[in-house]
Formats: sequence, structure tokens, C-alpha cells
Amino acid sequence: MKLTKRLLMSVVALGIAGVMSGAAYAADTIAIITPSHDNPFFKAEADGAVAKAKELGYATMVLVHDDDANKQSELFDSAIAAGVKAIILDNAGADASVAAVQKAKDKGIPSFLIDREITTTGVAVSQIVSNNYQGAQLGAEEFVKLMGEKGNYAELLGKESDTNAGIRSQGYHDVIDQYSDMKLVAKQTANWSQTEAYTVMESMLQAHPDIKGVISGNDTMAMGAYAALEAAGRKDVIVVGFDGSNDVRDSIKKGGIKATVLQPAYQQAQNAVEQADKYIKTGSTGLEEKQLMDCILINADNADKLETFALKP
Repeated sequence: MKLTKRLLMSVVALGIAGVMSGAAYAADTIAIITPSHDNPFFKAEADGAVAKAKELGYATMVLVHDDDANKQSELFDSAIAAGVKAIILDNAGADASVAAVQKAKDKGIPSFLIDREITTTGVAVSQIVSNNYQGAQLGAEEFVKLMGEKGNYAELLGKESDTNAGIRSQGYHDVIDQYSDMKLVAKQTANWSQTEAYTVMESMLQAHPDIKGVISGNDTMAMGAYAALEAAGRKDVIVVGFDGSNDVRDSIKKGGIKATVLQPAYQQAQNAVEQADKYIKTGSTGLEEKQLMDCILINADNADKLETFALKP
């Protein structure tokens, strides 16, 4: 089914960031909806999904919701109107996304979630996410070791509406809080943003100049925090992130940020497309809805093997 001229104009009018693979929105099209590709993690998801879809013979409709649930709902409307066979989604909020996924299901279009869960089961076919708790514990154990099991530290939290932010923070504290000489002196959200993390870190440093370490809910915030520390002449502060980005890999190799936790974004997206393909063809994935993928600690020992959210052999 080709996208009608009227629908195409409405997509442009809404300012939706979309890229099509293939001559038109063909009958066998998979929609891939993620947050902004300005964040390399989300770009890796989209790239992984597009590559696997192309390999399996599908055209793709790549859309960006910018963590805006209303915009996400509009994107679902566009995907449904285009007659896509399935939707791969990194959602714009655990609660706020349920209605959009249900809307697609009601129209006979299955959704396959990656990276972030929604709060309701039985609406999406698959929810493929990193084992954020396990990964956070890996990061926290490395952080405690780097800190010598003592000292004042700060925590940068992710977006409060994102389930992963709370899970990672809990994983961090279930490890760190066992060490009585580790003192949390500042804790604040930076909403997954590098720019916001820079500003938050500046304020934290002013209020607590004796900070010895910073543990961050993602790599983007870790990069912002480290930039602020570097500008303040505090490159001695230990920073640990979470995601496994190339930017943090390069910082680790230069002796900047000390560690991160790799969550396999590219592979998650590819798994989702494979499951969508199987579901389209057979009506089942043969798997449970909720699927966890373990994370891997990245530090100076293995940073050389990290490339685009995956470890090279």
C-alpha cells in the first residue's frame, strides 16, 4: 500500500522525522519508532532494526517521537494509516505509551518493544529490554571498587517517567548502600540529557566541592557530568555511566570516564524485527512477552572491543 498524498502531507505538516527504506511504503513495511537519533543509543536501535528488516525483505518507516507521548500517538496513527505490518518501538513513557500500543493492536498491527517496558502486559507482543538491574549492579560494583569503598558521591538520575531510570538507581543502591563509608551527598535527575547533566553537575560541585565520584543513569549524562568536572579542573572525580556508547568508550581509553555498562541496543532491535517477522508469518513468536538481555561491564580492560553498542569478538 502506498502512502497517500494527503497522508504524506500530514506527516510533513506534523514535523515528524521519518525516513523510508524502499521505493514506497509497501505492503510489507515495518515501522520503527524511537526517541531522537541525536542520542547514538537510539540511532543504533534504528540502524539495527533497519538492517535486519532489509535482510528479511521488508521496507521500513523510521519515525522519531522525541520522548513526547502525544507525538508518539500521532506517529502510531500515521503507521496505522500506512498499513504497516508491525511496529518496533522504544517508547515515550511506560504509562503514556499503553494507549498507542493498544490502538495499533486493535487495528491488527502488533508492536514489539525494545529498551523500555510499558506498565501493561498483553498489549505488546514482545518487550525486549536490557536487564537494567543486573547491569546497574555491575556498574555499582565497579564504582565502589574505583572509589576504594569510601567517599562522597553524587548520582545523576534519568527521566522520571522512564521505568529504566528507577530500576538502574535501585540496582546502584542495592550495592553501594552496603558500604557505610560511601556517602551520597547529591542526587538529581538530568533527564538523560548531556546539556542538563553539565548544568546539574556544576551546581552539585558548587554545593559539594569534595565530591569524589559520580554514578550516572546513562552515558549521555555521564559525558555531560565529565565535561563539567573537566571544566572545573576536577578530572580526578570518578565517573561511571550506563549504555556502552562509543563516546564513553573513547573517554575510557583516554583515562577520562572510568567505566560504563553495555546494554545491547543494536541486538535488541534486531531481535525485535526477527520476532516481528516470525509473528507476521506464523501468528506467534514462540517466546514470552517479557525478555531480558544481560548487560556487560565496560572498562579499560575491554573498551577496545566496544563498537556501536556491541562487543566485537
